Amino acid sequence: MLLYFDDQEDAARRLAQAAGLTATAIERHRFPDGELKLRLPATLPAHTVLYRSLDNPNEKLVELLLATRTARTLGARHLTLVAPYLAYMRQDIAFHPGEAVSQRIVGSFLADLVDAVITVDPHLHRVATLQEAVPGTAAIVLTGAQVLADLIVQRRENPLLVGPDAESAQWIALAARQHGLDHRVCTKVRSGDHAVAVTLPPGEVTGRAVVILDDMASTGHTIAAAARLLREAGAATVDAAVTHALFTPQAMALMHDSGIGEVWSTDCIAHPSNAVPMAPLLAGALARLREAQAPS
Repeated sequence: MLLYFDDQEDAARRLAQAAGLTATAIERHRFPDGELKLRLPATLPAHTVLYRSLDNPNEKLVELLLATRTARTLGARHLTLVAPYLAYMRQDIAFHPGEAVSQRIVGSFLADLVDAVITVDPHLHRVATLQEAVPGTAAIVLTGAQVLADLIVQRRENPLLVGPDAESAQWIALAARQHGLDHRVCTKVRSGDHAVAVTLPPGEVTGRAVVILDDMASTGHTIAAAARLLREAGAATVDAAVTHALFTPQAMALMHDSGIGEVWSTDCIAHPSNAVPMAPLLAGALARLREAQAPS
């Protein structure tokens, strides 16, 4: 069985269909003071999957606490969390005295709730593996790079892939190898949530169909800064593709004003830009997990 919340029904049902699971919604009631009441099926199978992508995560983490603790009392002995977007992974050290290391705290919290985690392109920096971030779980990491590359070559002829910063280098190289595409990486200096300076890499872009490719975007400032430079350098078209569409309400307008044509994203986070379903890859990960758990 796959449990889900109604605000992520479409993606959850796509996964359930791809994985051959029964999809069942968790009933949710909000009291006037903001507290939540959840209701799960009265009986759950021993192996239960919970779908919850953790964008806007603060309330969703409380939902996970209530849902997983209740699921254990209803027969679920092994719980797998499918969280296509995994929140609170970026802060993996204390940059200043007194800062909370959210990755360590939230990772341990999730590890206490579930037995396995499947996610897509977690925002890890100094931590090499998801197992380090969510200790003691069977952790599977997927990437949106290759499926986005598949989409890009369908939409644009001989595209040039551009990564907006050094952190995207390995990720964009993976996407480029999928179809033997040219790729380059910009240099970025961030001085605040809305203040970034981008420098284009060496190389000719005149007349090229350029796609800026990244694992996540929120304000759109980095993508917009790169797009303006690419347009000034003579790019014929500039589009953007991201795994996690964490876009603020103003982001799409900002990107289009900078010269971005199309914006494509995976359905890890529901957004009008969604163009690539992750269900087939997520279903494959669930199948590998079941095989690993099967008695020999």
